[in-house]
Amino acid sequence: QVQLVESGGGLVQAGGSLRLSCAASERTFSNYAMGWFRQAPGKEREFLAVIRWSDGNTYYADSVKGRFTISRDNAKNTVYLQMNSLKPEDTAVYYCAATRYAGGLIMSMTSTQRWDYWGQGTQVTVSS
Repeated sequence: QVQLVESGGGLVQAGGSLRLSCAASERTFSNYAMGWFRQAPGKEREFLAVIRWSDGNTYYADSVKGRFTISRDNAKNTVYLQMNSLKPEDTAVYYCAATRYAGGLIMSMTSTQRWDYWGQGTQVTVSS
């Protein structure tokens, strides 16, 4: 069982930046992926970004491409989401996720069903 803990959410003005962190507990596998999703009230959980641990390969949703950056720290079992140029429509609860990643297209990780472990979420609110 992998436990994930998000941090770094809060209130920020439009155009500002936040960095989210997600720390994972000890895992039973070495090859895995970690990613970020968000969910606004009344909406489905939305894929944002994924990073493959083995080589650092990344994939982003079009809605955040060029504004958000996912990165990893192998020694800390931690993934980050640097969010720049934030917009009010970015307001949501942000979740980190983790799963085994044996292979396949990284873009397949956009589905919530591909992920085994989820954090509790952290609120991000972007004001006008």
